Amino acid sequence: MVLHFLIQGRVQGVGFRWFVHREASELELRGWVRNTEEGDVEVVVAGSPADLDELRASLRKGPRGSRVDRVIEHLLTDSEGEKLRAFCIEGAW
Repeated sequence: MVLHFLIQGRVQGVGFRWFVHREASELELRGWVRNTEEGDVEVVVAGSPADLDELRASLRKGPRGSRVDRVIEHLLTDSEGEKLRAFCIEGAW
């Protein structure tokens, strides 16, 4: 199963990408997380439905200091997840 999440709220400058990376890595999910120019955080992730449910719950909560106002979710095709590797942070210096 492959999902795309867009997390809106106070999610940049609060360690949100690192939080998502830790949560996804612990669940052995594949994919990436990155900041958007609009101030949101975007996630593309592949894994089992149960593990994705766990990540979804974490995304809605966020790390300390963040405020999640909205999580927009889209189901992607399996082919869109074929090239996903170990979970990583895109655009991190």
